Amino acid sequence: MGPRGGYRQAMLVDTHCHLDPHYFPEGALAVMDRAAAVGVSGFVVIGVGADLAPARFAADLAARYRSRVRASVGIHPHDATSLNEKSLEELTTLAQRPEVAFVGEIGLDYHYDHSPRAQQHETFRRLVQLARVVQKPIVVHTREARVDTLAILEEEGAREVGGIIHCFSEDRSFAKRALDLGFYLSFSGIVTFKKSLDIQEVAAWAPADRILVETDAPYLAPMPYRGKPCEPAMVVHTARKVAELRGISEAELAAQTTKNARTLLGDSAFAGG
Repeated sequence: MGPRGGYRQAMLVDTHCHLDPHYFPEGALAVMDRAAAVGVSGFVVIGVGADLAPARFAADLAARYRSRVRASVGIHPHDATSLNEKSLEELTTLAQRPEVAFVGEIGLDYHYDHSPRAQQHETFRRLVQLARVVQKPIVVHTREARVDTLAILEEEGAREVGGIIHCFSEDRSFAKRALDLGFYLSFSGIVTFKKSLDIQEVAAWAPADRILVETDAPYLAPMPYRGKPCEPAMVVHTARKVAELRGISEAELAAQTTKNARTLLGDSAFAGG
């Protein structure tokens, strides 16, 4: 399975995907190779789950495929109650590994409330503090929690490390405050949905040097795959929609978002194509 067309000349980076074996039994390498066939050559693999096994997986995958992968390790707000001194200690060790580029995804989710909100707040704060200790940017998950998300980012000094608002699904006023804090806005398949007008407005308006694209695989497949399992190869459809909204070519959008990803990572990540 794979989308038609692609970016064979201008490379794309999927800045947020989950490639754990329970999502992709065929293995992460097969998934990345399918994406590479349509021009997606860089991957930020997110390691979050009920325990730290996904974080270990993401870090090890990035170490194995250093030219293609960077990892992010964290505790999702759904699993906020899993944070304790032992898990924080291991997460700190993982976050210090050179192949780990981010702390995340971390944040708040008031849509599902799988963890009590007070615990979500505490975990979010402690992990922003961890990011400041290890001096790595954060990947933020926020759903129906815009006010508290921004307040915690501001109060905990997230401006010091910056990062990504993953799966951007807010409006321009939120985007302005996030940009002021030094964050990038990452657009997922949601931007391709017909009713996502606020998100599309931000995708058209946001500064060129602060936009990224992602899949959130295996979730949120873009049109025309909506409702089906998502994989990194499908980021070409998200990128195509963002390019259309901005009135630029697909190649220009790919080049810009890849440049932005490399700038955020602070090294020559994915330079090998």
